[in-house]
Amino acid sequence: MSHSSLLMFVQEMSRMLQGKPAEPEILTRGAELLATLVANDNWLPEPFTRPHPQHYQQYLLYADPLDLFSVVSFVWGPGQKTPVHDHMTWGLIGMLRGKEVDTHYHKQANGSYLPSESVVLLPGQVGSVSPATHDVHEVANFYQDRTSISIHVYGGNIGRINRHVFDPATGLPKSFVSGYCNSVVPNLWK
Repeated sequence: MSHSSLLMFVQEMSRMLQGKPAEPEILTRGAELLATLVANDNWLPEPFTRPHPQHYQQYLLYADPLDLFSVVSFVWGPGQKTPVHDHMTWGLIGMLRGKEVDTHYHKQANGSYLPSESVVLLPGQVGSVSPATHDVHEVANFYQDRTSISIHVYGGNIGRINRHVFDPATGLPKSFVSGYCNSVVPNLWK
């Protein structure tokens, strides 16, 4: 299995980010690049598609050496979902396989978080998050009986960024650093 699709994506993202574009341009152009990547489901190596029986898996595929961006494979077992959380940077979600429900949450005057809209992402579709617009959400596998996989791109090394999960009822945050479940990343240059 060739990594050429992922390599081309990483190269194009790197070229774009070298120009230091504004975030709206990053989200627009990055979404176009990610849509091209997830349009084909033939490039992701099998070790980065394995679900865990209890919780979703976050596999690092690429981390820019200057922490400009990272690319991550999220593997959702049946019925799995994230807690309500933020990112502290821009992000793109490209659906590769299956379906995912992206529910946006907004902070209320009393500090609690309420869901405002849910979007179902289908293979080839791309969503986004941003502290400037809507950074708090919950992501869930649409299916109760099969795995779904999405490719996420973030404006930093998301596995090292101090972020927050929230109790929606109270709005109380809890800090966390997600890390990754893999210790080896794909060799894009072989």
